Amino acid sequence: MVPIVEPEVLIDGNHSIERSAEVNEAVINEVFQALRRHRVELETMILKPSMVTPGNANGQKASPEDVAKHTLGVFRRVVPAAVPGINFLSGGQTPAEATLNLNAMNSGPPLPWTLSFSYGRALQEPAQKAWAGISSNREAAQAAMVKRAKLNSLATLGQYSSEMEG
Repeated sequence: MVPIVEPEVLIDGNHSIERSAEVNEAVINEVFQALRRHRVELETMILKPSMVTPGNANGQKASPEDVAKHTLGVFRRVVPAAVPGINFLSGGQTPAEATLNLNAMNSGPPLPWTLSFSYGRALQEPAQKAWAGISSNREAAQAAMVKRAKLNSLATLGQYSSEMEG
C-alpha cells in the first residue's frame, strides 16, 4: 500500500500568490505533522498537492517562473526530502498552464523529490473537446490524449516548451 496524501488548496478567491503560498505552507506543514504522529513512512508516500497560484478571481496571472518560485519555496520549507515524489493536481489551470508550470519547476537545479503530474481535467480536457461525444472523433480524441500526456511527460524532465502545443 502506498499512502497518497492530497492536501489540495483550492484556487477559489481573489487572493494573491503570496497569500496562496502562506496557506499552502500552513496546510502542508500540518499534514506532515499529522503524518509523523501517525508514523507514516514518508519514504513510501506520494504527495498530491496543488501548485501555488493566485486565486482565480484575482485578475493577475502568475508567470510559470513565479508559480515555480512560490511552490518550490513552500516545499523546500515543509516537505521532507524523504518524500520520493510530488504529483501535482492541475487545480483549475488550463492544460497548457499546468504543463508550463510543471516544466518551470523541473527546469531549475536538482530537487530532493521527483515532480510529476496527477492531472484530471488538464490532462483530459483536450481529448474530451476532440471527441465531443461523437464516435467518429475517437482517433482524434486518442491523439489529443497521447499528445497531452507526452507534453506533460516532457515537463517532468524540464524539456517542454509552449511551441510544442501547435
